[in-house]
Amino acid sequence: MKKRPFIPSIALLLSLWAWKILAQTPDSITGIWKTFDDDTQQPAAIVQISEKNGVYSGVILKILDPSAPLVCDKCTDNRKGKPITGMEILTGLKKAGDSYSGGLILDPDDGEIYRAEMKLKDQGSKLDLRAYIGIPLLGRTQTWIREKQGL
Repeated sequence: MKKRPFIPSIALLLSLWAWKILAQTPDSITGIWKTFDDDTQQPAAIVQISEKNGVYSGVILKILDPSAPLVCDKCTDNRKGKPITGMEILTGLKKAGDSYSGGLILDPDDGEIYRAEMKLKDQGSKLDLRAYIGIPLLGRTQTWIREKQGL
């Protein structure tokens, strides 16, 4: 009797690969993003945004700015003194039409927590983040760039 290749393992690998591709579709903010320093416009960090039960959050995967702090000394919550790499800085965003709102974002440089709104642009290759206190008019916007698969 001839032995057949183990097809279920190949099917499983293909489905996992397809799931990874779909998880970073251009019409979703999930994926890996490069952030930039407001003053220098130089790359600052790599952030991964994920979704669970319709709520989006973001974690710093890597700090790119050599002058950036490694721990959040200016944080005033339970993140004070903790390493910034691996830190969740974005919480509570929910999709609302073609944007994402209702979230909070921590700026590890100053320890401040701001309200956050996000909107995809350029076919999902860029993400505008509006961080503000009070109303969106009183804030600033950063543009993050979607990273390719892998770091």
